[in-house]
Amino acid sequence: MIEVAEGILWARLPLPMALDHVNVYALDDGDGWTVIDTGFDSRRTRAIWETLLTGPLRGKPVTQVVITHHHPDHIGLAGWFQSKGAALVTTRTAWLMARMLTLDEQDVPAPETVAFWRSAGMDADILAQRQAERPFNFADVVAPLPLGFSRIAEGSVLRIGGRDWDVRIGNGHAPEHATLWSQDGDLVIGGDQLLATISPNLGVYATEPEADPVADWLAACVRLSDFATDRQLVLPGHKLPFTGLPLRLRQLIDNHHGALTRLEAFLSTPATAAACFTVLFKRSIGPGEYGLALVEAMAHCMHLWHAGRVTRRRRADGAWLWQAVRQEPPRGRSPAA
Repeated sequence: MIEVAEGILWARLPLPMALDHVNVYALDDGDGWTVIDTGFDSRRTRAIWETLLTGPLRGKPVTQVVITHHHPDHIGLAGWFQSKGAALVTTRTAWLMARMLTLDEQDVPAPETVAFWRSAGMDADILAQRQAERPFNFADVVAPLPLGFSRIAEGSVLRIGGRDWDVRIGNGHAPEHATLWSQDGDLVIGGDQLLATISPNLGVYATEPEADPVADWLAACVRLSDFATDRQLVLPGHKLPFTGLPLRLRQLIDNHHGALTRLEAFLSTPATAAACFTVLFKRSIGPGEYGLALVEAMAHCMHLWHAGRVTRRRRADGAWLWQAVRQEPPRGRSPAA
């Protein structure tokens, strides 16, 4: 563990995916520790935590776990820490989403999920493979969550690690994502809402197939910009801690506006979401990234549709074909003017 600020230790835990790590933090409360996020529930991650608890954490107990959002790399071991006596602190939506998903274990994809993949234009070979195999289940990498948690929301204040922290809520990457802002103005714990060199995945899923996470994301970035200063050190959920948060938030906003502009131009000819990867991401997408790319492409198409900038119609195979709305020239001017 590395001390990144007085009383705050940072560790990077491994993940078995392209984004191969998650950042976790331990804040010294004197007689115990508050842990921010936990990593996956796996034998390897539990062993790492046992080593940390007896080493850098000096044998003091973890008395509470604060979870920024419900994704499994962040909440995976929350229930394990609770079984050892820690209190769980998170937003209501994060807890409900995680508990619901851990109880929703499937051996094969649900019919609604398959229909959603078809609607996104998933490659036929990939669709056939996924229909035949066990899907990703939260229960595979998230420890059971017992009943009971302490809720935080916009405007909550937490006293941890000798500092008072204001809770500010983000959205888009995950619903009701908590970020923590120290009242002394020096530190921000950003989770996946505030990352330095990558943009968090904004995905639409079968659970809410007409959601608009891009709109939620853009609104959250604008709102959080009011609290950002160049003085703050941001402790993110992935990659490295960073400064320059006002510029980074502008970059995150501009990145998605640019992607939406490119996508709208590309959709002058009807296309499925799966056909939009190159124009959206400006690079080739490999098998390990395909699923996240698909839900993000759907999210951007859905945002344009909610904004009235594209239309959609069903193809015979169930895929949505998205097409930009033709812009009529002003009256009295020719299209070439």
